[in-house]
Amino acid sequence: MKMLIIRWLLTLVCAFLIGRLMTKIHMPSILGWLIAGMALGPHALAWMPQTILDSNWYNWIQDILSVGVGLMLGTELIWKKLKRYGSALLITTLTQSLGTFLIVSFVFSIVFSFQGVPIWLGFAFGGIALATAPAPALSITQEYHTKGPVTDTLLPMAVLDDIVGIIVFFSVNAAIAKQVSAGSMPWYMVPVMIFLPILIGILPGYITGKWLQRREQPRSILAIILAMIVVTTLFGWVCQRYITPSINLNYVLIGVSFSTVFSNMVSDEKLQTIIKIYNPCLLVALLTTIVNLGAPLNYHLVLGAGGYTVIYIVSRAFGKYCGARFGAHRTELPETVQKYLGLTLLPHSAMSLS
Repeated sequence: MKMLIIRWLLTLVCAFLIGRLMTKIHMPSILGWLIAGMALGPHALAWMPQTILDSNWYNWIQDILSVGVGLMLGTELIWKKLKRYGSALLITTLTQSLGTFLIVSFVFSIVFSFQGVPIWLGFAFGGIALATAPAPALSITQEYHTKGPVTDTLLPMAVLDDIVGIIVFFSVNAAIAKQVSAGSMPWYMVPVMIFLPILIGILPGYITGKWLQRREQPRSILAIILAMIVVTTLFGWVCQRYITPSINLNYVLIGVSFSTVFSNMVSDEKLQTIIKIYNPCLLVALLTTIVNLGAPLNYHLVLGAGGYTVIYIVSRAFGKYCGARFGAHRTELPETVQKYLGLTLLPHSAMSLS
């Protein structure tokens, strides 16, 4: 196991260095991290073999880091900021998410109808296409210190998009499974997969908020944050083992819930201090998460799919952009949001692509 850990750490170092090289040619670091993950993953050079990706210790670390990434997303869900956009944010989330689902499902249903493939498989592709990977969006906003209406809309929407994606994907999955096999995931598990992670994060978030209200020293603040990330993850593991052993919890969503609670309990000045102190740790969490997104990508399958891959990417991009633009226009969001929000929602999980 020691050699596997060393190989994983070397992969992260290489990814970091490739990311730095990308910045020299005015490209975001995340591109280098993704390339490193794909190149050094099990389907290419195999510095990170499949045994690492399947190991318990690796998945435990990824769960902790997922909570850490979710923490930063949750700091954007401040009630005072959300009230500024209110229903516009929710409506635009629905138009771009459901629009993507409908367009991708429609396109693949037509393609499959000509090829003798069951049409319902098109809806499976549509369900996969919804979700936006939040880590790439967060990485870009952190690296370039972006501010403005697009950033203020993007980060909360990435969280809401994740929730809508869970609802649609598992609802479609349950319906398809019922048609093709005797067993399927019960419908009642869909709301459980959404609300259980949110509930798990509330209590640790409240305790953290109370402690942070009484702390001013940066070291104390950082120690509390890091300790409570681990505690929150442990709480999630216990709940997953004894309450929902048959499904995997969304640890990013747990982190979002956890940090949303304490972020709304502290002053704006204290929150900015927390974000500044936590940023170096966030860099590590993002680097590891992005490499993990790239590593499982089986480019042999992607290239082997040929036309399907192109159709999927183009139809998903069309759905995301047009859905976001339509929703933002109808709800009168700023012009910059109408033009560019759809483009910022294009990042997709490599595991979904493969």
